[in-house]
Amino acid sequence: MDVIPRRAARVLLVDGNDRVLLFRGFDPARPHHRFWFTPGGGLDSDESFAVGAARELAEETGLRLAPEELGAPVWDEVTEYPFDGQWYRQRQEFFLVRVRSWEVDTGGFDQVERDSIDDHRWWEVGELESTDERVYPKDLATLLRRLLPQGPALGGSLPAGGGGLSGLASGGALASDGGAGGVVPGSRVAGGGGSGGLASGGGLVVGDGAGAAASDGGLAAGDGAGVAEAPC
Repeated sequence: MDVIPRRAARVLLVDGNDRVLLFRGFDPARPHHRFWFTPGGGLDSDESFAVGAARELAEETGLRLAPEELGAPVWDEVTEYPFDGQWYRQRQEFFLVRVRSWEVDTGGFDQVERDSIDDHRWWEVGELESTDERVYPKDLATLLRRLLPQGPALGGSLPAGGGGLSGLASGGALASDGGAGGVVPGSRVAGGGGSGGLASGGGLVVGDGAGAAASDGGLAAGDGAGVAEAPC
């Protein structure tokens, strides 16, 4: 079987409780073979990764952001997978987007997505580590552990209310009425907040007035190609 080269952009959409949004899909050629995966998909021929990520995020979740609001990719990999009788070799870049909360709107699904995706839900990292269900990328839980900060400040919802922005570093963006202390490259925060800092890989230290920022939040880009199954 010929291998079809493909580029894709994917989004790690994480809410204020540090849960990541995943869709459940299946290969139409093997409808019994189900798996969970992140929002995103294939790029048009002339599309950049950031532009494609923003487009896919809007189409699949209803969340509309400008490409420059996504910041820098936080991870990339090359993976190979079969889908609907074809075999693909796909280079994909991942962007981290933080939201206080989001009501997912799948009204923008194309026909292939409507035919091959049957569910979505928000996953805690611990659930990803313990589940017996298929999740792609396979090391998603490890990736999130690296990107999201560790420590007792985790686990709560982003506090509501207004507040001024005390800092914004290049490559990130902060939306709405937050009181967050800073945004760093590779991260995007939407909604309110009273947090004091962000991890260097894009994770938010959750908690009212939290003043510390976790370091070493990023993950090096993947070098080899893994074999997985994923939809378009």
